[in-house]
Amino acid sequence: MTATETAPKSAPKSAPQTAAPSRLANFPITFFATTMGLGGFTLALRAAAAPMGLGKIPFQVALAATLLVFVLVSLVYAAKAVRHGKDLAAEWHHPVRMAFFPTISVSILLLATAFLSESEPVALALWIIGTTLQGALTLAVISGWIGTRSFQHGHLNPAWFIPAVGNVIVPVAGAQLGFPEISWLFFSAGLIFWMVLLTLVFNRLVFHDPLAERLQPTMVIMVAPPAVAFLAWVRLTGGVDHFAHILLSLAYVFAAIIALQLPRILRLPFALSFWALSFPLASLTISSIMYGEMAKSHTHVLIGEVLLVALVALIVALIWRTVQGIVRNEICHPE
Repeated sequence: MTATETAPKSAPKSAPQTAAPSRLANFPITFFATTMGLGGFTLALRAAAAPMGLGKIPFQVALAATLLVFVLVSLVYAAKAVRHGKDLAAEWHHPVRMAFFPTISVSILLLATAFLSESEPVALALWIIGTTLQGALTLAVISGWIGTRSFQHGHLNPAWFIPAVGNVIVPVAGAQLGFPEISWLFFSAGLIFWMVLLTLVFNRLVFHDPLAERLQPTMVIMVAPPAVAFLAWVRLTGGVDHFAHILLSLAYVFAAIIALQLPRILRLPFALSFWALSFPLASLTISSIMYGEMAKSHTHVLIGEVLLVALVALIVALIWRTVQGIVRNEICHPE
C-alpha cells in the first residue's frame, strides 16, 4: 500500500456561502412615507385641538415623535448613501421607487408647517430647505420620466402623485411665512401635474393589469392632491370660495371610490406601502375641519372628527405592524 493510499482523505470542499444581503443596503426610500404619515397625523391633531378640546399636548408629543422618526430615518438613509451608494443609485433609477424620493422634502415641509405654531424661525428654516429640495426633486423626477428611459405601463402607479402633492404643500406654510409668489409658483406646478397624472393613472388602473399587491395601498394617495390643494388654496386666498369647495368635494369623491377598495387592500400582506393610507386620510381630516370652521359647517367638523378617530387607529396599527416587521426581519429585503 503506498503512502498516497494510506494518507487520510481530505474533507470535501463545501459550496461557497452566499453572503446575506445587507439590511442597510436594502433600506428603502419608502421608509420616508412613515414620516409623511406621522407629519400629517401631527397636523391633524393641531387642527382638531380646538373643536375636539384636545389642547396642545397631543400635538406637541406627536410633533416630537415625528421629528425623532424623521431624524432616525434620515440618518439610516444617509449611512446607506455612504456605504451603499450603488444601491441608492439603483433606487433612484428604479421606475417605481424614484417617485418616493420627494417624500423626503414633503416630510420637511410638513415639519415646517407644524412648527409654525411653535417657532417661526425654525419653521422658516425648514420651509426653505424643504421648498428648495422639493423643487430640485420635482425637476429631477419629471426629467427622469420624460428622459431617454422607456417606461412600461406597469411602472405607473398612484405613487407618481407624490411629486405633485409635494408642490401643493409648499403654499400651506409658505403663504403664512410671507412668500406668496413662490407659493403660487409651486401651487400652479402641483395642480397641472396632478391633472395630467390623474388622467394617466386612471388609464393605467382601468385599461391595464391590476397593480402589484405591494402597490395597491398607494391607490389611497389619490385622495391627497385635492385635499392638500384645498388647504393651499385657502392659505393663498385667505378664505373659502367656490373653487375651494370644489377641491374638497373632489377629495370626498376620491375617498368614496377608494373606500370601496379598502376591504380588499387591507387583506393584503403588510408592506411599507401601507403607510400610503395615512397621509391622505390626515389631509382629508384637516381639510374637513378647516372648511367646517371657516364655513360654520358643523357637519364638516363632525366628518373631520370621525376621520381623526379613524386616523388614530390607523397610525397605531401602522406603527405596531412596522415595529413587528423590523423585529421579525420582514423589512429591508431585496424585491
